[in-house]
Amino acid sequence: MEPLPTASPRHAVQFYGTEHSLFSTVAGFLGEGLVAGQPAIVIATDSHRAGILEALASRLIDVERARHSGGLVLLDARELLGTFVVDDTPNDELFEYNVGLIFDQALKVHSRALIRAYGEIVDVLWKEGRAETAMAVEMLWNKLALKYGFALLCGYSMGNFYKQADRIEAVCRHHSHVVEPGADILSFPARESVR
Repeated sequence: MEPLPTASPRHAVQFYGTEHSLFSTVAGFLGEGLVAGQPAIVIATDSHRAGILEALASRLIDVERARHSGGLVLLDARELLGTFVVDDTPNDELFEYNVGLIFDQALKVHSRALIRAYGEIVDVLWKEGRAETAMAVEMLWNKLALKYGFALLCGYSMGNFYKQADRIEAVCRHHSHVVEPGADILSFPARESVR
């Protein structure tokens, strides 16, 4: 087994208890970037995309304008997952091609801006009982972050760890830091990656 890559200094995780706290944190993180002219990518389930958009709108972000200009990209977590997981194993090349393409397109519109992304592919996998696949995807995110230098926030429902509290450290190992609800991940110093 190869050693874990060092977590990107901008790959954070929030363990959320309620969807409201998740939506608030994600909207704060993405909204601050949108106001600064930074593109935002949301990779989430249908219901969570709707909640995030509502939370962005409550922060006076013109969601439709941001989407129309290419500044806000919305993707379905389950659909994207299907583009790079083969037989329950994430394929490195397919991940870099399919997920990397999203970042390439964002950079065509905003060539010098930091891209802020929220993703919950890993949460979807964990909820389906596919924790090892989720951890493999986290490693792929870290590798991709080295290429693109984006800021990524992952969300995990605390309900995932009801009988697996010992697995929280495994998740943290792949992230630069844990975000409290409402905090901006760019304001935190990187934590040492656990190997």
